[in-house]
Amino acid sequence: MRPTDQKIYLASKSPRRRELLRQLGVDFELLLMRDHSGRVPDVTEALHPGEAAADYVYRVTREKADAAIQTVQVRRLPMRVILSADTTVVLGDVILGKPADQAEAIAMLRALSGKSHQVLTSVAVRRDADIWQITQTSDVTFATLPEETIRAYCAGKEPYDKAGGYGIQGYAASFIAHMAGSYTGIMGLPLFETAQLLKQAGLRLP
Repeated sequence: MRPTDQKIYLASKSPRRRELLRQLGVDFELLLMRDHSGRVPDVTEALHPGEAAADYVYRVTREKADAAIQTVQVRRLPMRVILSADTTVVLGDVILGKPADQAEAIAMLRALSGKSHQVLTSVAVRRDADIWQITQTSDVTFATLPEETIRAYCAGKEPYDKAGGYGIQGYAASFIAHMAGSYTGIMGLPLFETAQLLKQAGLRLP
């Protein structure tokens, strides 16, 4: 059954996801889940002990979708399809989140330099009680990065709101010797998979 309202809620603050949804031609409204009444819990994105990367990114995305539907209900907003997503970078068995400061960003890029890692993006689309979710995985190989390149990159703003401390859509694209998977998934929203989920939820895409 198609929803009568074709606008969706985007439960994400990421400007990359906004840009990518516009690329799909999707009409959306930002749904920021922090509620001043305190009745909707924040999603902390904290890693559980022993949690695998695929389980982590899937769980956090699902928690964002659950928090989003609670936000809609608490604020008595019109019911619409909700999209949530989360991206994580994995080097071996180590999950690399968003660097807290320059020292952490430098350490992450040193660790990624000359090695292959994975980028996992999980996307959930919720319509009322129904939810569709998929996790897309890409493989990325960095060239060996000189120390001065790492420090110059981390002196700018680009690393600090991105998992793994880099953005493929920015200067860090020049670090990547090889990739296999989804470019838009590495950015934070795999468009092929996202389009399929939105269609399953009943949206009409151009």
